[in-house]
Amino acid sequence: MGLLNVNIDHVATIRQARRTDEPDPVWAAMQCELAGANGITVHLRKDRRHINDRDVRLLKDTVACKFNLEIGMDPEVIKIAETLCPDQVTLVPESRAELTTEGGLDCAGQLERLTETVKRMHQKGILVSTFILPQEQHILATAESGADAVELHTGQYTNAAGDAHIVKHLNALRDGRDAAMAAGLIVHAGHGLTYRNIHPVARIEHLCEFNIGHSIVSRAVLVGMRRAVEQMNKLIRQPL
Repeated sequence: MGLLNVNIDHVATIRQARRTDEPDPVWAAMQCELAGANGITVHLRKDRRHINDRDVRLLKDTVACKFNLEIGMDPEVIKIAETLCPDQVTLVPESRAELTTEGGLDCAGQLERLTETVKRMHQKGILVSTFILPQEQHILATAESGADAVELHTGQYTNAAGDAHIVKHLNALRDGRDAAMAAGLIVHAGHGLTYRNIHPVARIEHLCEFNIGHSIVSRAVLVGMRRAVEQMNKLIRQPL
């Protein structure tokens, strides 16, 4: 049975729309924890378009469950992670032009850089995961780098149209899980998961954590953060 990590980036997106001080993602994290979230995830982007340095400092001090910091392999942000020491760092690709993270990290093509980053995080006692497409070369490169886990990019599944394509991408996630476990990696999943499409992925065994953000924050606008988290948690814990 997988556990739910709530990505609260888009609470900060709403705040930044008016350049004000609310809604505060730190308050949102508290509500997620009270609703039973396993972890809190935020992405500290180089351009600080939503989550900022103040947010991650306060979240580090106040989050009682797992604190997962998503970062690109930018030298400045890597230094912040070293200073902050979250429970986990998830390394992601990052482009200023994208609306959200697109594609997976090119672990095979950046193995030397990845290995050095993993080493630096481990020296601070930080677990490391890579956000990747469920492809063997990137899974094996993650393992070679010394990282602890992979987060399988579920976007191809969530964007699939038609039963045949959905089944194809669910099978790719299963194959990715098998390859990652054989390489000694913990397996997470995330990207584009919603209340409508989570069930088939939640039924895949040995996916330990699901990182879900936009769909939960969107529902929270209408029903409140605690209720939105509780509803998603129930779907993950009791897949049909």
